[in-house]
Amino acid sequence: MLDIQQNRRTRKYSFGEMTRRVLWALAQPLFRFSPRPCFGWRRFLLRCFGAKIGRNVHVYPSATIYFPWNLEAGDESAIGEYAFIYNLGRVTIGARATISHRAHLCAGTHDHTKPDFPLLRPPIMIGPEAWICAEAFVGPGVTIGEGAIVGAGAVAMEEAMKTTTLDTKVDDFLAQKRIAVAGKTGSVSALLDQRIRQKRDPLVSEQHEMLGRQSRAAAVGGDDGVAPRLAAA
Repeated sequence: MLDIQQNRRTRKYSFGEMTRRVLWALAQPLFRFSPRPCFGWRRFLLRCFGAKIGRNVHVYPSATIYFPWNLEAGDESAIGEYAFIYNLGRVTIGARATISHRAHLCAGTHDHTKPDFPLLRPPIMIGPEAWICAEAFVGPGVTIGEGAIVGAGAVAMEEAMKTTTLDTKVDDFLAQKRIAVAGKTGSVSALLDQRIRQKRDPLVSEQHEMLGRQSRAAAVGGDDGVAPRLAAA
C-alpha cells in the first residue's frame, strides 16, 4: 500500500534548489514572451541559471526547461516549439541534435516498489546529431546514441544505439517496437518481427507501413537547422 503521507513529508529538493526554482519562475516571462528570433537572449537567460549552452543553440520561447541548471546543450543543437524538458535529473543534448516540437524528455520518475514512492532522477543523454521527432517521449535514464532517430510519437524507454531509428506505435493488439538501422548513405532497412506481423489486422499493418514510409522519408531528408526537421516530424 502506498504511504502518501510519508511521500509528502519527504524533502525532495534542497533549499538551494527551491530558491532557484522560485527565481526561475519569476524569470519565466522574460523567456516565454521573448520574440521568436531572439535565440541569443534565451541562451543568455539559461546560462544565468546554470545551464551549459553551446554556440548557436536554438531554444524556442514556447519550450519548457524545468531546471536550467540540469541542462547541457551542445553547439548548434535545437529545442523546438512546446518541447518539454523535464530535467529533474541531468539532460545532456549533443551537438547538432534536434528536439522537435512537443517532444518530452522525462528525467524524473518514482520507485513504485516502495511504499513512500520516492522520487528518482535518472539522467538522459541525447547523442550528437540525434533527432527526437515531434511528440516523442524519452524516458528516465535513457541514452539515445549518436545520429539515432526517435520517430514521431515514439516512446523510448531503453537505449537506442548509434544510427538507429526507433518508431513505437500502439495498436489494438500490443505495443510493438520497430527498429530500423540507417546506413551511411541514409538508406534504412526495417527489422520487423514476423510473428507480430501475423497477429496484426491487415488494415492496421497497412497503416504502420504508411507511417514507416513517412518516417523513413523524413530520416533521409535535408537538415538545415531545426526548421526542416520540425516540418518533417
